[in-house]
Amino acid sequence: MAAISEKNLKSGTARKQADITTFTVPAQFASGRQRRKVFQTLAFTLFRVAAVINGIALFIIVYFMVTRGWRAITWTFLTQPPMDSMTKGGILPCIVGTFCLSIGAIIIAMPVGIASAVYLNEYARPGRALRLIRLGINNLAGVPSVVFGLFGLAFFVVILKMGVSIIAGALTLGAMSLPVIIGATEEALKAVPDTYREASLGLGATKWQTIWRAVLPSALPGILTGAILGISRAAGETAPIMFTGAVFFTPILPTSIFDEVMALPYHIYVLATAGTEIEATRHLQYGTALVLIALVLGINLIAIIYRSRLRRRMQ
Repeated sequence: MAAISEKNLKSGTARKQADITTFTVPAQFASGRQRRKVFQTLAFTLFRVAAVINGIALFIIVYFMVTRGWRAITWTFLTQPPMDSMTKGGILPCIVGTFCLSIGAIIIAMPVGIASAVYLNEYARPGRALRLIRLGINNLAGVPSVVFGLFGLAFFVVILKMGVSIIAGALTLGAMSLPVIIGATEEALKAVPDTYREASLGLGATKWQTIWRAVLPSALPGILTGAILGISRAAGETAPIMFTGAVFFTPILPTSIFDEVMALPYHIYVLATAGTEIEATRHLQYGTALVLIALVLGINLIAIIYRSRLRRRMQ
């Protein structure tokens, strides 16, 4: 009986310790979970505040441009060249020139950027050389645009004798957009699961067939994101094209890639700083800026819609 009582006492003590442990562990877990929840709430609140601030800033800029530039938006303004020392008329050559330079830059930068990202992510061996290449690409992304303009002037305009032309401006803008496209494409390729590559290789496909038929289609939405960022930057830059592709005034629309053009960013700069009657053309300045914003948003919207359709098809 004494042995049985001692056994019962031990089992009762064990149950009490188990009960204490049962109640203690969830309390500690709940405390840590609560701290994580508070930190998560603070982090998401910070992100929401940052998004709201950016949205308010964008709204203020667009509202400022619309209220001061909508009076200039007429059919004549959009379909005629500038007249009377650019104090009257429209901006049709500027719209056409900006469109040509932006599309040309993307046509040039996209194949080179995608090929470079594919090599860096799929073929290059990890090591010091790869780290140096990526460091150089990241540094290029932070180089001021005027430096690219001077490079384009020295190399494309002078050395290659392209002159001030669409092709020289597009090449300069393409070189400036390359770091953004390479970075976005490489991140998109890294996001593709390795199981896609392993399954394709296991079925007997070569590495290039795997990249072309399995990896790139899966990464295409991310690649288009890089293209959107690149074309947005290219369309709004002034310094690279003022040395290579844009001119002060030319009422003739381009007929060749070796023609010089007017461009919306450079036209705004000219009207605001070097025009004959700056105050008289103030509404034209805001109207031109409003058209530039609409053009960039329109191109981005088309790319975003196409990217969304691709994602739905893949799902």
